[in-house]
Amino acid sequence: MIQMDKQHPTGVSANGVQGWSGPLNGVSFDAAGIQACLLNLANTCYLVRQAEHIGATTAGQPAASGNGQADLMAILPPVPAEQFGDPLFRARYGLRYAYVGGAMAGGISSEELVIALGKAGMLGSFGAAGLPPARVESAIQCIQRALPNRCYAFNLIHSPSEEALERRAVELYLQYGVPAIEASAYLALTPHVVRYRVAGLRLNVHNQIEIGHRVMAKLSRREVASQFLQPAPPRLLGELLEQGLITQQQAHLAQYVPMADDITVEADSGGHTDNRPLVCLLPSILELRDEIQARHRYPHQVCVGAAGGIGTPPAVLAAFMMGAAYIVTGSVNQACLEAGTSEHTHRLLAQADMADVIMAPSADMFEMGVKVQLLKKGTFFPMRAQKLYDIYQSYDSLDSIPSAERTKLERQIFQKSLDAVWQETVAYFEQRDPEQINRAEDNPKRKMALVFRWYLGLSSRWSNSGTTGREMDYQIWCGPAMGAFNDWVRGTYLEDPANRRIVDVAYHLLHGAAYLYRLQQLSILGIQLANISNGYRPVPLTSISV
Repeated sequence: MIQMDKQHPTGVSANGVQGWSGPLNGVSFDAAGIQACLLNLANTCYLVRQAEHIGATTAGQPAASGNGQADLMAILPPVPAEQFGDPLFRARYGLRYAYVGGAMAGGISSEELVIALGKAGMLGSFGAAGLPPARVESAIQCIQRALPNRCYAFNLIHSPSEEALERRAVELYLQYGVPAIEASAYLALTPHVVRYRVAGLRLNVHNQIEIGHRVMAKLSRREVASQFLQPAPPRLLGELLEQGLITQQQAHLAQYVPMADDITVEADSGGHTDNRPLVCLLPSILELRDEIQARHRYPHQVCVGAAGGIGTPPAVLAAFMMGAAYIVTGSVNQACLEAGTSEHTHRLLAQADMADVIMAPSADMFEMGVKVQLLKKGTFFPMRAQKLYDIYQSYDSLDSIPSAERTKLERQIFQKSLDAVWQETVAYFEQRDPEQINRAEDNPKRKMALVFRWYLGLSSRWSNSGTTGREMDYQIWCGPAMGAFNDWVRGTYLEDPANRRIVDVAYHLLHGAAYLYRLQQLSILGIQLANISNGYRPVPLTSISV
């Protein structure tokens, strides 16, 4: 029999109703039965008391005081996970859940991952950053075949060092009619992201603006959020119009819509991050959204979602309770079987603790000193990447690096001569972006940066492909959410990396958050149940109705 916690001897039911009437044999008074009732999220749960014992049931009905078989302590309405988040966001993308699998570069957020989420009524974003156009084009074709009537997104990353890649990605997205992009790592708006957005604007038969190209901007700064929350800058619209990349009507319509439909507030995440706390950042961006919405009076409000540190049901619930329209996961997805990374990397991620992360120089913004958050356990990459940046800061060219230091670099990090690395770099950019080589010919510092970026760029590919002999050089993007997830699933079937499938993980995060929400409802009513777990433990989906 379950008894009420002595610190909370009374409960309060809704609307002054104090009784419950129904079959007593349908009431569970044991801990397992009560928890099963609380986990039945699709039905109303009645918490009742008979004598000194507390029970739970989904049967019966409220009754006037004294007319029921038991006292009614609380009525917990249905709380299906589908109700979390903003209905506008779910409707905008045709989703069942306000859940997004965020893009992880290099195809880590793979076709398989995006397709699995899409079929489950969630939104997946393909990790196009760092991939050659032909690889991105192949992914578009694959995903469109598999999800002809469901929404999906592709990443568009700000590429200040390789502007041609950003331009080519937009050209592909326009060519194939990609319905949505996840814009990430932007410091300021570029002509390319503006072109994608504005080229999808049109008037329907009712003379209303239709937005054909959705933009979800992932960011962590108010000044960047402000740019995406406002209409496209007239200067960039003028440039695009002059180049014939948008029409006069599209330029005109752009004045009445924000640059983004959705803003993902990125807190302490893997990869590009400012390590901001979500509890500070999300309310700030929500307030900014409301200020700009009041000024421009857009027909549809920009939705603000949450990312970074979301790897457990309590984190999911916290994000939604703070007002997030949707949640975005990242690090925990990389540990799933559908992710485009190696078995070795899967195992390392499954062993990670929350403290096993570190900031290190990024490949795409190396010269700017921008850092990304990575897994430090099981790899020397973070230390070696920092060493390269320190040398880049200290010397003006490869030739000015002391001989002993150069030899150490060639043996320990590059595992080949710097001259050989440069030749490979030239061959790579001749196929990808020849202008990069032209800019380095008379700029020794630039040449050194490209050589060092050879290592930083390949290290993530080694991790994804599982390159033998380079395990200690794997670059694995990871935030503290990974360690929190591992703590949560320890002792369950999801502890084994071989069982981690993207939809399983998403389902349990959402389902667990809904269960915890019910416990919080009881807590607010002053009801504490002894021997009832305050946590949610995932069990295989074969025993759960999805």
